[in-house]
Amino acid sequence: MLKIGITGGIGSGKSTACKVFEILGIPVFYADDVAKQIMVIDPLLKSQVKDTFGVESYLEDGSVNRKYLAQIVFNNEQELQKLNKLVHPAVFRAFDNWALGLTSKAPYLVKEAALLFESDSYKMCDQNILVTAPLEVKINRVMQRDHVSREEVEARMSKQWTDEEKIKLANFIIYNDEQHSVISQVLELHEIFRKG
Repeated sequence: MLKIGITGGIGSGKSTACKVFEILGIPVFYADDVAKQIMVIDPLLKSQVKDTFGVESYLEDGSVNRKYLAQIVFNNEQELQKLNKLVHPAVFRAFDNWALGLTSKAPYLVKEAALLFESDSYKMCDQNILVTAPLEVKINRVMQRDHVSREEVEARMSKQWTDEEKIKLANFIIYNDEQHSVISQVLELHEIFRKG
């Protein structure tokens, strides 16, 4: 089955594009959601996180101590890379297991990941899509959606590659700039991927 990667910076609308693929009957793997789940359910990953960042990484009920981990990794690039080097392989394993277990007769599947290019997981896909939008549009969307300040949005954005960097690795681009129809762009790509 053809594997299609899809990514986009925060506020780009990649989740919107994924919902359209799902409506078309295409299975979508949401890597960021899975990453949050496996940090709790994957025993190997839990052990690695505790060994690297301390037992305080998890609360007594077994859930991730997000506040504790955020204090360590948010403003420290080296510590963030350490965490990503533990989480990304676990997400790759989860994706492989998910893809193997699919019973869908869909002609392709979609893997959605915010850090598709940064984590090198785009290399596991046959084609990759970048969802892009103008910077101001993205900032305003995230401010409204998450009820956060402009500074907080810009801080989050600074942790991701720019669209200019991602475009170099993308096979296709969906423009979610309020000028182009995301639905019609997804439909065009659906026809391309359906044909293999």
